[in-house]
Amino acid sequence: MADHLDLHTVGDLLHHYPRRYAERGELTRLSDLPLDEHVTVVAQVADARVHTFNGGRGRRLEVTITDGSGRLQLVFFGKGVHKPRTELQPGTRAMFAGKVSVFNRKRQLAHPEFKTLGAGSGAEAVEAFANQLLPLYPACKQMESWQIQQAVDTVLGPAGHEESALAGLIDPLPESLREGRGLATLPEALRKIHRPGTKADIATARDRLKWDEAFVLQVALARRRQADAQLPAAPRKPAPDGLLTAFDARLPFTLTEGQRRVSEEIFADLATDHPMHRLLQGEVGSGKTMVALRAMLGVVDAGGQAAMLAPTEVLAQQHHRSITEMMGELAEGGMLGGAEQGTKVVLLTGSMGAAARRQALLDLVTGEAGIVIGTHALIEDKVQFHDLGLVVVDEQHRFGVEQRDALRSKGKQPPHLLVMTATPIPRTVAMTVFGDLETSVLDQLPSGRSPIASHVVPAKDKPHFLARAWERVREEVAAGHQAYVVCPRIGDEEDEPRAAKEKSAEDEAEKRPPLAVVDVAEQLVKGPLRDLRVEVLHGRMQPEAKDEVMRRFAAGEVDVLVATTVIEVGVNVPNATAMVIMDADRFGVSQLHQLRGRVGRGSAAGLCLLVTDMPEGSPARARLGAVAATLDGFELSRIDLEQRREGDVLGQAQSGVRSSLRVLAVIDDEEVIAAAREEAAAIVAADPELAGYPQLRTALDALLDKERAEFLDKG
Repeated sequence: MADHLDLHTVGDLLHHYPRRYAERGELTRLSDLPLDEHVTVVAQVADARVHTFNGGRGRRLEVTITDGSGRLQLVFFGKGVHKPRTELQPGTRAMFAGKVSVFNRKRQLAHPEFKTLGAGSGAEAVEAFANQLLPLYPACKQMESWQIQQAVDTVLGPAGHEESALAGLIDPLPESLREGRGLATLPEALRKIHRPGTKADIATARDRLKWDEAFVLQVALARRRQADAQLPAAPRKPAPDGLLTAFDARLPFTLTEGQRRVSEEIFADLATDHPMHRLLQGEVGSGKTMVALRAMLGVVDAGGQAAMLAPTEVLAQQHHRSITEMMGELAEGGMLGGAEQGTKVVLLTGSMGAAARRQALLDLVTGEAGIVIGTHALIEDKVQFHDLGLVVVDEQHRFGVEQRDALRSKGKQPPHLLVMTATPIPRTVAMTVFGDLETSVLDQLPSGRSPIASHVVPAKDKPHFLARAWERVREEVAAGHQAYVVCPRIGDEEDEPRAAKEKSAEDEAEKRPPLAVVDVAEQLVKGPLRDLRVEVLHGRMQPEAKDEVMRRFAAGEVDVLVATTVIEVGVNVPNATAMVIMDADRFGVSQLHQLRGRVGRGSAAGLCLLVTDMPEGSPARARLGAVAATLDGFELSRIDLEQRREGDVLGQAQSGVRSSLRVLAVIDDEEVIAAAREEAAAIVAADPELAGYPQLRTALDALLDKERAEFLDKG
């Protein structure tokens, strides 16, 4: 149990809640069984026959079960035939668990685990039996649902005596809060979630247990905010007629309403004497870089320095290029021809030559350079700042806690922090995952951005749609535009098939390896796009080669760029109007949205074609349909989250820890999270050390075990 389900203590077991409940009258319908998944069904044996093969030496038991909605075949072989043969007589009702497979075009369970359900003779007994709610637990092959139920039953003891078994539990909710909100006690909630008499019992239990999760998490975040607010920082107020004023005067356009509002929030934070911690969310192209640049210029005006960290060298170079272009002669402070209130803007990356690197480091330590842009090469020990006042982190989810701390230690006092992300995060997730950051949202696109039409191209069902897609690419190129073709894989790996194995087999399309840049480019050059200028771009190319291809694409010397997701972040070519995403079902919703944001950046309308082999009606096709149907990133992030469930939200993906959220659904329980945040803030403000709440402290320590504390720190 410990190994497979990460359940080590009695407490872990009691907090391993049923995923759902089967009512013996209302069963998992046999007609709806999903392929390749572990299922639990309750059904009646209709028929059982033993077949012999291999001249009588081999034996196979075939049992047909039914639940009224459909029939299912069970098969048992060899020595495994004896027990089911005696116990599964026609008419017997039982629970069966196993993995659904297909044999001879029929669904079946091979060697399922089973447990017969005794039949009471009287109508009342059958009624009571049918209405009892059977908890079905998140299970695995080594530990079936009813084995978990048996373990829980052992811990809870006989019916009616559960409260004594649960008496010593640590209850994180302060009594006054629990009573004020009308929530059940913890023993009552645990009894009702594991042994509900009615559906109302389940609802009561879940309401209480959701609060535990939301509240403990929000207390953890409130304490981080409190600790951060105690740190000293130098207030940075821009000089009245300095660099920022000169920059604003140069701008060829006016800022959007949103950009002005968010800038005001940021400048208000920068003027205080504790460090700003702000998350800036904005769609691709909403002008986040402009807002961040104005904040950096304001800090330089106030005599400090600003650093911008990008996740990759390509992106750091691109930010450097666009920022120096936006600033013009203001980026040449101290140089001939530079403006007098200008400053130096330096780039610092791992692959720079020694001489350029030495000069950049010198400019930083003397304060000559007001702005530095780089990768995490910026946080190496060797890099010293004259007076670091602001750190801007681009795409924070690629950026860890050690890096943030290392950067903080570069300032005489902790610098202000602005985190930017182009992945829209629903408000509740922001409150849960980035709860220690204040949030600003840029939700309007600057004028001049064009709409993007998106369509799903079902290549397998309708091959002529794919042919038409390539025609559309040729039409865009003929009109003087350019196109991207994105593939999930590079194609020169030795371990080719691995990528295919990790997927669930939705159908044949899942079984073949994902399409590769190298192969697709070759097919396009020989076939539908022959005589166009086609180039490839992927992460395994040398940095110089990558830059050269990007430069030529940006200069219009390449018609079609066949690339991996290296183009996902920050590539800006306004003349590129079309994007074809191959095997689009292999990408996540927010990733598709990010990729799509690379077209329609100029005055011409954008086109994004999502190519897939997935059959109609499959979840993958539904996901692609959702992406094609809306350009609203916040709406898509909700869909993405509902599909992935919240396992990833608290960083399962990042820290490998099972999600701490068991009953709390980040999307649906917005009110609970918001209320828990308020209660947590009030308690932490009144008693930062939680001296009056020993049980809450214990629960907090359990939540913030080492790995999760690290993940929260990454926030």
